[in-house]
Amino acid sequence: MKPAASTPPICIIKAGSTFPESVAETGDFEDWLIAGLGLPKTEVRVINAVEAAKLPPPADCAGVVISGAHAMITDDLPWMLRLSDWTRRVVTAQVPFLGICFGHQMLARAMGGQVDFHPKGREIGSVDIELHAAAQSDLLFAAMPQRFRAHAVHAQSVSKLPSGATLLASNEYEATHAFRVGVCAWGVQFHPEFNPARMAVYLDHFAPALQAAGVDVASIRANLVETPESARLLSRFVRLAKAEAFE
Repeated sequence: MKPAASTPPICIIKAGSTFPESVAETGDFEDWLIAGLGLPKTEVRVINAVEAAKLPPPADCAGVVISGAHAMITDDLPWMLRLSDWTRRVVTAQVPFLGICFGHQMLARAMGGQVDFHPKGREIGSVDIELHAAAQSDLLFAAMPQRFRAHAVHAQSVSKLPSGATLLASNEYEATHAFRVGVCAWGVQFHPEFNPARMAVYLDHFAPALQAAGVDVASIRANLVETPESARLLSRFVRLAKAEAFE
């Protein structure tokens, strides 16, 4: 059953997959996002950006969420360039947009910002996020506490924001954990769709490299926690999109 023609779906743009051994047990990125958004599958359309020759017209999406990915955005693969062009069209059309990790970096690059490897290496674990003053009046972030925990795992980050973008959140490690472009396009470097079990899988995967770099993996593992405040961003995004507040 497809959504009614008069009610466009939330379009999840799948930019990658989690580790193959985890998919059967925990599902893939789109499954985690659908659960976090709190929507029935009939109100969601999943498009695999790596395989899709064509992305939907922005008007066919009530909102757009671009997932994380294991690929590096600076690889500039053909599918990434197609997605970048499409992202600019979505933002210009003022379709509510949420980019997560890779999607956050895609938003920045598509709108004229810069992305590069983080000079301190990979950020990973349950981390503290601090809101900036601009978040107090932001439609998505205004209800968030000033400081909250979130899961993060990334080697690249936004090194320069697009012109006119609004910085919303940072921490001591990552200067650009959240930002907004225009009225209704947000990027978050952290993962509101993760939970401690999913985070632990990534920590296990990267543990050898982290330990070789002198990172205290045991301490990060011991401090993995639930992150309900960041998780609520997903359902809040759906409410904003469904309210058609940006028309």
